[in-house]
Amino acid sequence: MEAVLTHLRGAIERGEYAIGDKLPSEAELCRTLAVSRPVLREALRALQTMGLTVSRTGKGTFVVASAVEDPTFGDYAASDLLEVRRHIEIPVAGYAARRRTPEDLDHLVHLLERMEQETDTTSWVALDTLFHLSVAQAARNPVFRRVIEEIRDALARQSAFLNELGGRREQSNREHRAIVEALTGGSEQEAVAAMSHHLDRVETTLTDIMRAARPDQPTDGGTEA
Repeated sequence: MEAVLTHLRGAIERGEYAIGDKLPSEAELCRTLAVSRPVLREALRALQTMGLTVSRTGKGTFVVASAVEDPTFGDYAASDLLEVRRHIEIPVAGYAARRRTPEDLDHLVHLLERMEQETDTTSWVALDTLFHLSVAQAARNPVFRRVIEEIRDALARQSAFLNELGGRREQSNREHRAIVEALTGGSEQEAVAAMSHHLDRVETTLTDIMRAARPDQPTDGGTEA
């Protein structure tokens, strides 16, 4: 899928498909690229998330931009989503460290164990969004949970995108475990730091994906350490 995405993205950025052009049909692309339809559709969804194309029911996929700017996840741009997450989820982690109950911790540990054992991306993404909802629940403020509920679909889309293109699953599991350990220890400072680190890595991976796979220019080496 990454190879297909790289090929199509490169073709768009080189101008082989101009803004307004319709991409070849799925059947034609599958034949040309020698890939299955599910693989192609994943790549096409990624192009749309990056803001390069738009899919029009019954008409096909059309190019709407010649370069990646700010990907969208559901109704929200990635930059807007991350900004809100920093302002909400970081303090939420601090409140959760002070207010969590034994039941909250048991639930989070159970979710974490399931995530560490899960190999299916779709199932893992569902657990990922539930994990963040559960941290908000542990903060004991229903407004926090309501905000996370509002962006739940966008979080799931972003999570799937980062896992498919950035290989984030194992790293996310480690970051989630650090969050749970901080909550278990009841340290507001450590919980805030763990959530901050988690969101930092989300932003870094997203930035790396946006910079990668440009055949006409080298990347600047800004990859994760």
